[in-house]
Amino acid sequence: MSSVVFLRAVNVGGTNRCQPAELAKQLSEFGVVNIGAVGTFVVRENVSESVLRAAIAKKLPFKCEIMICRARDLMKLSAKDPFAQQPSGSDTTRFVNVLAKRPRVLPSIPLSLPSDNDWLLKIIAIQDRFVLGVYRRQMKAIAYLGKLEKLLGVPATTRNWNTIEKVVKILS
Repeated sequence: MSSVVFLRAVNVGGTNRCQPAELAKQLSEFGVVNIGAVGTFVVRENVSESVLRAAIAKKLPFKCEIMICRARDLMKLSAKDPFAQQPSGSDTTRFVNVLAKRPRVLPSIPLSLPSDNDWLLKIIAIQDRFVLGVYRRQMKAIAYLGKLEKLLGVPATTRNWNTIEKVVKILS
């Protein structure tokens, strides 16, 4: 079964430096395909999560969260347009937080931060380990992504919905 890997807190320069294209080459035995420069990979070969996690951790010169999802879960997530009724445009970004595990307690949805009337970040759905939402392209919005992670109580990594669409296209 194919899987998708999301690395948390990696950078293409500076601290926690990672070269995703090089990492994908080093993991070619698993059919790893690099998706951009943010630490997102499609794994085409059928490999257990524990073997894959260990192989990735061994190749990285630092510790980071490694979120591994089944490909079919991302396909299911994208099957319906979860953002159909949400604001769109150049001032908003559609995103998915990939969680390390499903949170024990889920907040009421929709959730708007800091408030319903003056939102910078809006959570529209939580499906298993995926938090879907939109945020306004303002510096303060990034701080609310961190607050969301604390609210849920599990590590998370954020990806633009466009990245998820690229992953789904490769899987199709």
